Amino acid sequence: MSVYPEAMAEHLAGTVTTLCHCWRLMRKDGLAAGYTDHDRQLEIDGVVFEPESGFSASEARDTLGLATDTVDVEGALSSLDIREEDIAAGHYDGAMVETLLVNWMQPSQFARLRTATIGKITRSDQRFVAELESLAHSLDIVRGRHVRRGCDAELGDQRCGFLLSQAGFYGAGTVASVPGAGVIAVSGLGGFDSGWFSHGVLTWQSGPDAGRQVRIVSHQRKGAEVTISFWQENALDPQTGDAFTVVAGCDKIFATCKAKFANAANFRGFPHLPGNDAGYAYVTDGGRFDGGALVS
Repeated sequence: MSVYPEAMAEHLAGTVTTLCHCWRLMRKDGLAAGYTDHDRQLEIDGVVFEPESGFSASEARDTLGLATDTVDVEGALSSLDIREEDIAAGHYDGAMVETLLVNWMQPSQFARLRTATIGKITRSDQRFVAELESLAHSLDIVRGRHVRRGCDAELGDQRCGFLLSQAGFYGAGTVASVPGAGVIAVSGLGGFDSGWFSHGVLTWQSGPDAGRQVRIVSHQRKGAEVTISFWQENALDPQTGDAFTVVAGCDKIFATCKAKFANAANFRGFPHLPGNDAGYAYVTDGGRFDGGALVS
């Protein structure tokens, strides 16, 4: 149940109300913006809420317990503000959104209805619909570690400890052509074996995507042609001549950590963990049950 400030509660108790909804959006990169379903600009707490966004909200609900409550916010894509390419690039993923109930006759009278984070965003016909998830969704986020065979560290981070600036583990190049969605042909990486940068990270140095990073699915070398494929087909718009840097990739397997990076001592998985087949297997002639390592 929402608790309203005294002035707002008095306004709601009146016979006539002048109410609108406002949304204060705060992206992870620090960008803040305000939107309202009112027909004119409002300023609240030093933030200007723009009416041109065409925002509207679905029915909201608050439930008892720990279930995640959601509400959808719909708006028009504007080239001056909310751009389709920014949504595709993930700039709005996980952004915080405050929903305010405002007396537009006196904007200083308002109440915060809820604080949520942006979850799934769908786009169609120059419009978007963003699902706002209540803070209860954070209870579903894993805070500890999973016991699994694969490594759960990011290559080059503090837990991994591998120095990616070593010669042979990074490269730089430019886009030679764009043969298809999510695929680029590149120059500058001809000295690396096929697959060396698979699962690695590419950082754009120039072009419309400058500063953005993307995970590499596949790095292939066939003769003189080198191609790179990405996870997110629609998240990037590379152009011929765009420059980038790239670091070697790791598939999180113990054998790769040992052979490719010589970093087995820092492997953050449990490669000797037996699977279900080993745990429930019957003793058979010729079987090995000496408690030795499963991988070497």
